[in-house]
Amino acid sequence: MSTSAQRAGDGEPRFRDSLRQLPSTVWIISLGILVNRIGNFLPVFMVLYLTSQNFSPAAAGLVLGAAGLGNVLGNALGGYLADRLGRRWTIVLSMVATAGLTAGIPLFDTLPVLIALAGLAGTAAQVYRPAASALLVDATTTTQQRLAAFAVHRFAMNIGAAIGGVLGGVLATVSYVGLFLGNAVACLLLAAIAAGLLRDVVHAGSDAGQGHGPGSAEPEPSYRQALADRRLRRFLVMTLIAEFIYIQSTVGLPLHVSAIGLSPASFGLLMGLNGLLVMLLELPITSAVSRRRPEPVLAVGNLLTGVGLALTVVANDMLWLAATVLLWTLGEMLYASMANAYLGGLVPPAMGGRYQGLYGAAITLGTGVGPLIGGAVYAYREWALWVVCAVGGVVSAQLCLPRRSRSSPVAAPGSERVGSGSRRSRDETEASGPGTGGQ
Repeated sequence: MSTSAQRAGDGEPRFRDSLRQLPSTVWIISLGILVNRIGNFLPVFMVLYLTSQNFSPAAAGLVLGAAGLGNVLGNALGGYLADRLGRRWTIVLSMVATAGLTAGIPLFDTLPVLIALAGLAGTAAQVYRPAASALLVDATTTTQQRLAAFAVHRFAMNIGAAIGGVLGGVLATVSYVGLFLGNAVACLLLAAIAAGLLRDVVHAGSDAGQGHGPGSAEPEPSYRQALADRRLRRFLVMTLIAEFIYIQSTVGLPLHVSAIGLSPASFGLLMGLNGLLVMLLELPITSAVSRRRPEPVLAVGNLLTGVGLALTVVANDMLWLAATVLLWTLGEMLYASMANAYLGGLVPPAMGGRYQGLYGAAITLGTGVGPLIGGAVYAYREWALWVVCAVGGVVSAQLCLPRRSRSSPVAAPGSERVGSGSRRSRDETEASGPGTGGQ
């Protein structure tokens, strides 16, 4: 009997069986995210709205910069609230606040007020993310289930974003006010779904939503305590680099497309190819790697993303550009759901929100500084940006692999596989060494 068959015979379900057996919490969250993403127009159309109101591109950049800073802060705040208030009510609070701030933006036409509103809206809009991710981890009991849960979550996000882009374009041609109001309605719908259908899942030993009493033997959960986890720090650095590299697909790639004489429509086709590949292939690819150790999968994903983007420098027609998109999209699909599921296995019960908040902050920081630094490097020398992508892909891939420690015992074979069973205890996590996967 093959090893795979033995594992299946020992009771570990296949990926598709894990999908079917996902708890209702996962489907409710994914439904809410789908609805929210369909109405999430502002990140795409904010610049067009501002320029239509006679603001300069520089002023629009300031507003977007404030929103980007708010995104980073929102993840940190959301992680704290998710552990303190509970996942469900953090999502509700985030969405209600975002709806009010979003609806208020078209009521003002002075730049300082718009910058402030955009920053606050950017903060509020991200507060729900750590809570939603932490709830997905809470609701699942094995890493195989976590991987399936985050794959469904990402699929809902991608479908919603695709529909939302089209719907937003239609609304923008009719009324920008309708665009903002539609965004607010989508936020309120997610808040209603969370309030009416979601319930927090509290595991034994978890203090999420309850706080720590003065007589508690456990230290008060904090971000300092979370950052004491060496594997989490390594994972966050990897995430920051990986997101910095990936965002160059929206910075260096369109600049390269223009430089070789292709039209903006050509760039749109390349982005459409990326979206189509993700929607069609991410679930099957996630299924194919679901029984693999997460560290090599993450490493290969980051390497393919970095190398795929770096090869843009030698692609001078649509055929070769499409080949590079295929390469870095494969890297994206290998990395995305696996990274979320892997992080879920590191989380101590009382700090799920904080771990997810730090992860979200690393993502938004990487995607926030990526366009600024990437654009500056491209302006200096185009080839330099693609060298940065290649080097970043190698470095982030290396950071995915566990560090070897001569003083640490070797883990039992298969103990770190994605389908290996229930979440490890904090003592096991700390004993496993400083690398991302433990040793």
